[in-house]
Amino acid sequence: MRTRHDRRSLPRIPRASLPRPRGRLWPKSNSKNFCAASPGIALLAGPPCHCYLPTYLPTYLPTYLPNYLPTYLRPSRHNNRSSKIMASMSLNAAAGLPGMLKAGHTHQGGGGAGSGGAESVLLRNVEAARDLTRIVSTSLGPDGRNKLVVNHLGRIIVTSDCAAIVRELEIEHPAARMIAMASDAQDKECGDGTNLVVSLAGELLGRTEELVRMGLHPSDIVAGYELAGTKMLELLDGIECGRLGPDEVATEAGMISVVRPVVAAKQRGSEDVLAPLVAEACLAAMGGSRRGGSGGGRPSVSPEAVRVVKILGSDVSRSRVVRGFVALRGSESAVSAVTGARVAVFGCGIEASGTEAKGTVMMKTADDLLGYNRSEEDKMEEIIKSLADAGVSVVVSGGSVSEMALHFLDRYGIMAVRCPSKFDLRRLCAATGATALVRLGPPTPEEMGSASSVRVEEVGSRKVTIFAQSAASDGGSDDDGSSRVSSLSTIVLRASTASNLQDLERAVDDGVRAAQAACRDGRVVAGAGSAEMALSVALRSYADARPGLDQYSIRAFASALEVVPRTLARNSGSDPEEAVAALGAVHASFASASAGGDGPLCLAGIDIDAAARDHGTTSGIDASTEVRDLLATKANAFRLAVDAALTVLKVDQIIMARPSGAGKMKDARMGQS
Repeated sequence: MRTRHDRRSLPRIPRASLPRPRGRLWPKSNSKNFCAASPGIALLAGPPCHCYLPTYLPTYLPTYLPNYLPTYLRPSRHNNRSSKIMASMSLNAAAGLPGMLKAGHTHQGGGGAGSGGAESVLLRNVEAARDLTRIVSTSLGPDGRNKLVVNHLGRIIVTSDCAAIVRELEIEHPAARMIAMASDAQDKECGDGTNLVVSLAGELLGRTEELVRMGLHPSDIVAGYELAGTKMLELLDGIECGRLGPDEVATEAGMISVVRPVVAAKQRGSEDVLAPLVAEACLAAMGGSRRGGSGGGRPSVSPEAVRVVKILGSDVSRSRVVRGFVALRGSESAVSAVTGARVAVFGCGIEASGTEAKGTVMMKTADDLLGYNRSEEDKMEEIIKSLADAGVSVVVSGGSVSEMALHFLDRYGIMAVRCPSKFDLRRLCAATGATALVRLGPPTPEEMGSASSVRVEEVGSRKVTIFAQSAASDGGSDDDGSSRVSSLSTIVLRASTASNLQDLERAVDDGVRAAQAACRDGRVVAGAGSAEMALSVALRSYADARPGLDQYSIRAFASALEVVPRTLARNSGSDPEEAVAALGAVHASFASASAGGDGPLCLAGIDIDAAARDHGTTSGIDASTEVRDLLATKANAFRLAVDAALTVLKVDQIIMARPSGAGKMKDARMGQS
């Protein structure tokens, strides 16, 4: 049994009187700190721990060392905690920001070594915005060029739509991505004006570089741009040149006047075909709100109520509008046409349900084999007969239709159509007024839909089923009570190539969103660069009246607005500088003539046909352009462009963390090698 000793009773030997050690008791250790004491020797704490064996220690070793080794030669909790704290605070102060952040990050700006200052970051952001603007600026206007983009999946996109181009580019630079996000927001809200957002934002940032080299601080530039943006939106309301009232928007001519410029900017040459189609589809989708609804307000149209079906073959002139729903499938049964149809929609398949557990059937005689499926056939016949007794003439299934069900459907003269897409099934329910059932059985009169006719047609080389509705009444039913006016319309597009079909679909979507914006706000301004030049002339006069440094930023803002008429003239083949100078002179003369009073509005714009018609002998100016753009679309595009430019201007450092998964991918590659 070990005896505990008090260290205070042990003899103390001065360190100086100890002889020089001749041996080593324990090997060198760098992992732990130890505290120990024994008679005649002092064991000092701290890494590394060296304990030497004096020549006289054998006298004390047999007596005292076994009793004190278990007690005092153990890790010190205080020293262990200190080592952990020191390990967590192993920050190299000389490393700076790279030593503070994780490995793999990217830092620009801040004045650090090799990162450049705030001005360097600003110029890099400006250059990234310029590169993006150079890509999409040649696609502005009806004469804009197409871009062929191959995305990461190998899909080929040929389009002049700025939103589609920017979306497929997969931009990595943060500043350029902000402008791309603004363009995407414009596309979702208005459909048109996406190229205007990118071009104006890039031009504003390009003018910023000149101001910075002149010596202006970015804060002064931001303040001037904010004043100019606010003033521009105020001036925009003053150049309104027309207004579409609720009655005009609900007419075909008024709707075509709104949709035509939008479609022509994406598909020039096809606007005479596409604009009437879009107008007809939007008017059909208005439904009961065509005359302002029950509240007497403005009519409304939802983009979800206009569906596009693409069928390859023929050309765009063979496109048409169907009041109702078009399914890209034929009939499953032998019936191919029904007039005055009563429609039952099932979200499940029309087939016998299977058991959850496996079973075994023992058949001993031939009668057992013949009667095996008789009960199942009787049940299926009972279900189909109940549908026929309820007056159902068309059945739509969201799943599969068994052969046994098709047999009885043909016997009772019921048409069967499959619609596996849940999204299309909801559209079909909206077009027919039906309710999707999850059980097999006869629907109630409230759950049953209707259509004036359901027929199978062959379009090109593909069979489609058309659920057509009659437009004889407004929100009610026909004389025979068999049809209702549909709140959904379908545009059947035809083209010779798949890429052309996709581009036509994008143009139609933009036209529908423009119709939706016109229903909310019918004010229009002159297009073809006329509105931008009028705002530029007015902002220059406003800058001359400002006494501070912000006048330089406002004047640069006014010059940036000229990017629209300049780009339109360049893309159409005219001399851009000559066209901008001539257009600016016309607007300046009108502004000086109407100073101090309400004078006539200047409607002069860029004539995109002047270069081809006059062979470059004229300046390419149309004194009174007939192109009209929605004021709400212009205002939203200007607002997004200015906000994106100001956001980029306020950035002085860019700190990007290591991409997620980069380290794991690197470790995996190293492991494979």
